[in-house]
Amino acid sequence: MLKANLSFMQLSDKICCIGHITHDKIITPQSERHMPGGTSYYFAHAMYHLNGAKGFRLVTSIGPDDMASVNELRQMGVAVDVIPSRHTVYFENKYGANQNNRTQRVLAKADPFTAESLRNLKASIYHLGSLLADDFSLDVIRSLDGRGVVSVDAQGYLREVRGNQVFAVDWPWKREALRHIDVLKVNEYEMYVLTGQNEAHDAALQLAEWGVKEVCVTLGDFGSVVLENDHFYDIPAYPPKAVVDATGCGDTYSTGYLYMRSRGAAPGEAGQFAAAMSTLKLETPGPFSATEDDVWRLIK
Repeated sequence: MLKANLSFMQLSDKICCIGHITHDKIITPQSERHMPGGTSYYFAHAMYHLNGAKGFRLVTSIGPDDMASVNELRQMGVAVDVIPSRHTVYFENKYGANQNNRTQRVLAKADPFTAESLRNLKASIYHLGSLLADDFSLDVIRSLDGRGVVSVDAQGYLREVRGNQVFAVDWPWKREALRHIDVLKVNEYEMYVLTGQNEAHDAALQLAEWGVKEVCVTLGDFGSVVLENDHFYDIPAYPPKAVVDATGCGDTYSTGYLYMRSRGAAPGEAGQFAAAMSTLKLETPGPFSATEDDVWRLIK
């Protein structure tokens, strides 16, 4: 089914990322540490290192005791709007000797975003960095539709909190939401949960049939697939020099993809840039800290 090409308008804020900055408690057999996290935090850092966060705005909701991460970003020159919340999203991630074995709890949740709280935002692209199933309601997605390109990372819609435990779930109102979403990023697990398809191209076609205009499927070492206007772009992965920290790689991919699309790049070029960014992020701890020149050098 042929779809119209997206229009990436040129407003003062080209890209606005909306999402909770989290308080992450990381427990390993060797140590316990606390740090900020969340899609919005990784996205903001990546934008800063790409172009000084010019034309970028972060909208977050955070508790009064966790403003240090916001102040850090503001001191870097990142435009940050804070919607007051009673609490900050507080993740506890506990790892065993094998880093692939993780148990996760949510010790506190921030207030959800509402359409009313976002009514005055103006941007070319709105990226919703969902972390938990109730971060953004259908009403929020509908309210942004038509005001700019609506981009969503599906990960949070597939995590539900009961008590303080995190459970994997399907997105119950996905069919209603997807028709209002222009760009959707999913990984291999998320594409299967949403569509029941094991193969990336088949999953992307199903998501497009449900209304998404551009689908990005990340496949780890196997690269990524982008579907736009019935055309597939198969993007290879760039092998890292070393695997240091995979946290935030998906968020980094979204940043690179939307950054390039906002500058007029075709989906294939944007996917290539996003893949290279993710590799550079994988090689270092913490958020993406390389430069745009570093990304292009890796691609060449």
